[in-house]
Amino acid sequence: MPINTIIVDDEKPAREELAYLLKGFPEINVIGQGRNGVDAVNLIKEHAPDLVFLDVQMPGLDGFGVLKKLVERKMRVPHVVFATAYDHYAVQAFDVNAVDYVLKPFDKARISKAIQRARKEIEAQTSPTERLEQLVSQLGNSKQSSTQPVKVLVKSQQRLLLVDAEDVIWASIDGGMITVMAKEIEGISNYHTLEEMAAALDSEVFWRPHRSYLVNIHHIKEVVPWFKAGYMLKMSDKKQTEIPVSRGQIKRMRELFKL
Repeated sequence: MPINTIIVDDEKPAREELAYLLKGFPEINVIGQGRNGVDAVNLIKEHAPDLVFLDVQMPGLDGFGVLKKLVERKMRVPHVVFATAYDHYAVQAFDVNAVDYVLKPFDKARISKAIQRARKEIEAQTSPTERLEQLVSQLGNSKQSSTQPVKVLVKSQQRLLLVDAEDVIWASIDGGMITVMAKEIEGISNYHTLEEMAAALDSEVFWRPHRSYLVNIHHIKEVVPWFKAGYMLKMSDKKQTEIPVSRGQIKRMRELFKL
């Protein structure tokens, strides 16, 4: 029985190396490749693979963030083999939760062992969901106490500046370019899509009232009724930018502000 497999890594050489090594295993059928966490979630949703080789350290939505999204959305969770360059805590966490991993640079013998393990679990119809939920919980507790606040890279006047996520007021996309307005600066983000940017930020704080905008709800200064039962959000930046609320997001807005 073929094992439908997806590879997700932000580095193209790593994806190509892993795909090349996996060709040596006739039972592995690589059906897709992704370069970030958003790709991973979308590919898993579209293809429902049996197995995913998932990079841990990716910009934006990392490997653990992908797991969290799958669990939150109650999606079918495939068997996961994590790829990591060097992360003592992650390796320890994988061992505790019986979740497999391979270290970079990849070793064919180690990949063979991971595939054998995945095949046994697939044939036994063992669900990895509970183990992965425990892993997400364990890593989440660690991250809350040990990681620095999320930073957003903004290019402004030929300088690359790191801005605390809490200082980001809003972001918008136009012509494939994302503009970021923060407390002190305005510039261009290195993210390619608002979806990718939103995935890297706290979903309890950042909200997309419109497909072209992402806002920090803590920086909404005023909700302004608009014509035809619509609304605009007046933000707290110096320009007091007004951002539209799409019809599909009015219910969410009412929930947020108890309207």
